[in-house]
Amino acid sequence: MKKALIIIGIIIVVLAAAYYGMRMYTKSSSPEATAVYDKGGLKIQVEYCRPSKKGRVVFGQLEPYGKVWRTGANEATEITFTQPVSFGDKPVAAGTYTLFTIPQPDQWTVILNSELDQWGAFNYNEAKDVARIQVPASQTPQVTEMFTIDFVDANNRVDMLLAWDQTKVAIPIGVGK
Repeated sequence: MKKALIIIGIIIVVLAAAYYGMRMYTKSSSPEATAVYDKGGLKIQVEYCRPSKKGRVVFGQLEPYGKVWRTGANEATEITFTQPVSFGDKPVAAGTYTLFTIPQPDQWTVILNSELDQWGAFNYNEAKDVARIQVPASQTPQVTEMFTIDFVDANNRVDMLLAWDQTKVAIPIGVGK
């Protein structure tokens, strides 16, 4: 009995070390980042991982057009709103959501999904979508090496900007809707 407990203990330690090692390895290539908007009583926080271009063609090859993307690397990106907002033209309650996108050359589908703590988009469930909007995608002359999420104030709203390679997408978020 004692020998079995020791073996089980060793297996647990080895599995925990392997999990931690794999997590550190994936984070070294695509580090964690946080984008925050905090103004006028609204706080938006986005937790994501930043993959790099590394000389690859990103959209259309590395991230295929027409397929659900986790909008970053590793775990699916999560976004938190501290108060109700309009996400594009869709009302969204305060809370935390998973952010997915479906890239296309000229427009993207942007999705807020209620299922949290997902790895990638492997278990994405459309039935748990809270909001889906279409936004235009634009091509830029400059290359963004690492996937980046940022915020800029716009007319009576904030735009969440997604940029990677030579593609940029602005997602309008209305305050207090």
